Amino acid sequence: MDWKTAWRSFYYQGAPEAPDPVLVRGRVALLVIDVQETYLERPDPAGLAGEELARFHAWTPFHTRMHGTVIPAIQRLLARFRADGNPVFFARIACLRPDGADRSLSQKKPGWNNLLLPHDRPDSQIVASIAPQPGEIVVTKTTDSALTGTNLRLILANMGITHVVCAGIFTDQCVSSTVRSLADESFDVIVLEDACAAGSDALHERELEILNRIYCEVMRVDDLIGYLPA
Repeated sequence: MDWKTAWRSFYYQGAPEAPDPVLVRGRVALLVIDVQETYLERPDPAGLAGEELARFHAWTPFHTRMHGTVIPAIQRLLARFRADGNPVFFARIACLRPDGADRSLSQKKPGWNNLLLPHDRPDSQIVASIAPQPGEIVVTKTTDSALTGTNLRLILANMGITHVVCAGIFTDQCVSSTVRSLADESFDVIVLEDACAAGSDALHERELEILNRIYCEVMRVDDLIGYLPA
């Protein structure tokens, strides 16, 4: 699949092919979004029944994709960015108060997005297999967008970053919100399809179509590596 013509929405079916990105060492950053321990926790299915067991099975494809595709892709990206000396950033959802009073409204509403993740609790931490290294910036947010509730925009600007490569979860929620914020702040954004996941493949693919060409360019890790300066 050619990334330049893939993931096209209704709006961009007849648009010209995307240009080759011009990536300059030190000015392209990797941003890993919300790959936290809480999202990879799974209960023992032997103790589940009814609705809980059905929910367990419904989330199995997500966990399979995370362990088999997304985390290995992020590990590969981290190795390359670190070897090249390009900046690596992480974002994570974590509140500063134990009662979560500092969370944004979207994270207080009942339902899936109602998360209470105090910043010092183990399940709020970045997954150990892709843990940040010393000197890599981690922003803590109580919003979906990694820019809205943090000083990340200022940090990126201060460091002269022009292109932000986004990976993580969930494609249709925090990844999407972050990508839109980055685009509105005039950063060039690349989203890596095989380094992201949503709750279902259908949601993942649909959101990529919505984001592609206007808010970002969607490609895969192999495509990106072909453009990174040697």
